[in-house]
Amino acid sequence: MSTSAATVSLPADWRDFLALTKPRVMTLVVFTGLCGMLAAPAHIHPILGFTAILCIALGAGAAGALNQWYEADLDAKMKRTQKRPLPAGRMDRQSALHFGVGLACFSLVLMYFAINLAATLILAASILFYVFVYTIWLKRRTPQNIVIGGAAGAFPPMIGWAAATGDVSTMPVLLFALIFLWTPPHFWALALFVKTDYANAGVPMLPVVAGERTTRIQIGLYTIPMILCAAAPWPLGFTGAIYGITAAVMSGLFLAMAVQVAIRRTGPDDDMAPEKRLFKFSILYLFVVFGALVIDRWFA
Repeated sequence: MSTSAATVSLPADWRDFLALTKPRVMTLVVFTGLCGMLAAPAHIHPILGFTAILCIALGAGAAGALNQWYEADLDAKMKRTQKRPLPAGRMDRQSALHFGVGLACFSLVLMYFAINLAATLILAASILFYVFVYTIWLKRRTPQNIVIGGAAGAFPPMIGWAAATGDVSTMPVLLFALIFLWTPPHFWALALFVKTDYANAGVPMLPVVAGERTTRIQIGLYTIPMILCAAAPWPLGFTGAIYGITAAVMSGLFLAMAVQVAIRRTGPDDDMAPEKRLFKFSILYLFVVFGALVIDRWFA
């Protein structure tokens, strides 16, 4: 571990603990969880609904904190993560560990007593999967880390759905599959323009170990089943035209950008603008598609 990650030079404050939760990532997690809840064919009391979303946010924050606890050495080697609390020396690893474990336990206990067992079990699975399967097992060992580990980020709509209904049906499974298949092109687009960071840290991301060409092809290949999952709810009768048309338009735009990235050949001075554009659009894609799901459910 680098010196900067192991030495504490400044006292941590509330902003550092907030940073441990990865609030930007949490935003998308909370949003998809909320959409899963609102799209479910059942009503939940607003206070209980708020509590369920709070539990999802706390669980996601716990996973983020435990991820940073375990990866402090990697974060210290990458430019985009060097300013996080642990590599920057503002917090010791034990504090991050205790914070993450405490947050995880609190979120699960609250979900169990306030909501239901089904939502609690799925939330527990998402935290454990992200920490143990993705962070500890896969991240440093295989370029398929994002493919398999993507399941961790795909659980929130299932949690929201289960919080409202007490069970899981075909529709939340489709939402899970959509995010699961969305994750590789989303993260590999990012990895293409920050691959030097991953290489320096020794993380076997696909562009580092298999090269850009393979990564670009994989982005294109994963986009195809992703858009099929996005389209499926409409012909299956789970949603109406508002969702169906929105998903079709957004998926068409996603596919066009993914194809552009897939067929590109870059030089040493390339600015990676299409890759950056796909990465940014992929975030917007989930927000719009899941937002359309809720609008379709409540206003169609």
